[in-house]
Amino acid sequence: MQKNILYTIVIVFSFLTKAVAQELETIEKSTEWMARGSKPESYEMGLSKKSTSNEQEVFTIRSIDKKIDGFGTLMKSGKPDLYLGKTIKMTGYVKSEKVKSWAGLWMRIDYYNDKVLSFDNMQNRAIEGTNDWTKYEVVLFVPQDATDFSYGVLLDGTGQIWFKDIQVEIVDDSVSETGTIKGRNSKSISFEDKAKVIANNIEMITTEEKNALKKEVEAIDLQVSEGKITAEKAQELKTNIAQERANNIETKVAIEEAKLAQLVQDKVDGKIADSDDKPKRGGTKIVLGSNQDDSIGENRTEINLGSMKIYNGEKDKVERKSKRTTSQFVFAFGLNNVITDGENFEDSDYRVWGSHFYEWGITYNSRIFKNNNLLHAKYGLSLMYNNLRPTDNRYFVKNGNQTDLVTSSVNLDESRFRNVYLTAPLHLEFDFTPKKLSKDGTKTYFRTHESVRFGIGGYGGVRVKTKQILKYEVDDVKVKEKQKGDFNVSDFNYGLSAYLGYGQTSLYVKYDLNPMFKNNNIDQNNVSLGIRFDFN
Repeated sequence: MQKNILYTIVIVFSFLTKAVAQELETIEKSTEWMARGSKPESYEMGLSKKSTSNEQEVFTIRSIDKKIDGFGTLMKSGKPDLYLGKTIKMTGYVKSEKVKSWAGLWMRIDYYNDKVLSFDNMQNRAIEGTNDWTKYEVVLFVPQDATDFSYGVLLDGTGQIWFKDIQVEIVDDSVSETGTIKGRNSKSISFEDKAKVIANNIEMITTEEKNALKKEVEAIDLQVSEGKITAEKAQELKTNIAQERANNIETKVAIEEAKLAQLVQDKVDGKIADSDDKPKRGGTKIVLGSNQDDSIGENRTEINLGSMKIYNGEKDKVERKSKRTTSQFVFAFGLNNVITDGENFEDSDYRVWGSHFYEWGITYNSRIFKNNNLLHAKYGLSLMYNNLRPTDNRYFVKNGNQTDLVTSSVNLDESRFRNVYLTAPLHLEFDFTPKKLSKDGTKTYFRTHESVRFGIGGYGGVRVKTKQILKYEVDDVKVKEKQKGDFNVSDFNYGLSAYLGYGQTSLYVKYDLNPMFKNNNIDQNNVSLGIRFDFN
């Protein structure tokens, strides 16, 4: 899997208005403090100008609406690695003027976005009215499971506050917590909850990147329609952003898969106990791939690693698997080759067993008719890798707008040509899984991927990368050469595909309708045959 650096999105807020142009600097100059809240637009927040060169930095939050239902805050966030298993204290000085509702320091420790482990915002001992500079503090314990750490100062309602000298330090565990949610009372995150977070992350990654890519492509098309850029430039930009999004998916999913693998290993090693806040649960069953056993028990948890789903009891499993739209993680691999116009397939220029493809992605399966399980629309987003290994010690050379296979002057230990596409498949699926009845016979529900399935459709996508890898020896020195470029390969691919199988496994075939190379005298169309897994 290719390793790429994740790109970070930096959001900069500006809070200058004409009324306070002489009083506030923009939040951009405060570098670390971020403006947030449930009603940030109702406040002006930023860094007050210093009256003398020796004065401390003073930040302010001031209401600009006469009536406000929500709060504004200046905050910082980060990872709590240095504080795990320790007690921390946040201190700072606050001055207030005509605070009608309340204000205060706040601090929160989270397990991702799934659970608040400890929290305090001083609401039970709030700052109100008008007060001179006063020192306040918040004390929390940071559990070992913590992943995110945030703190700041907030104003709820009308009025104005100033604050300075905000500090966070480790203190002795004998110091009492001030939190309304105390970290020392937080129970360890169960294996089930941890697996659920990872599974949700994997499912969200492709959707988020796909939506981002769609917006970027629409923006480029708008620039073309307005005459700001040429069609050729637009195609170049689309290829670049498609490659970036594909790399993002690949890198982010790899990170989550590594987390999941380590989590399972920790579970096997006994480092993670079952949740102790549900003592009546019937244990946990871990399933890799398809599980035909519907009855998992009322209080038993099933973790299906193949589909990245958690079922909390039989009722939850029935309801979730009976949804009209379900999601699948798709992985396929097999043989890859080309069909050359005017030539027999057995005379292919590429090794039959040495050339291969693999594909992975996320699909959604929607039952077309409410009360009939036969027809489904299947759609999603996939990364498709098509690899070719030329025969007879040959490799590809780009000659102008032609790409030729030429014989190498040195003995090639390996010659491999790879095209990578970001594709959107669409299939009409026939699923012969029969409808089922609940144990009491009162409810009908539908399942998928539990009987014979047949899908037919197609795909369209954009090329994100082309690479040629050559391995050979020169004077007893092993050389591995990687050549990147377009090699005149078509920037877009589209074709037909079909699959036939039982359960989650099927025989899979796909054929590119467009030629592999743009301008070669003889068309060569990619064709693949392999095995496909739809982890439901």
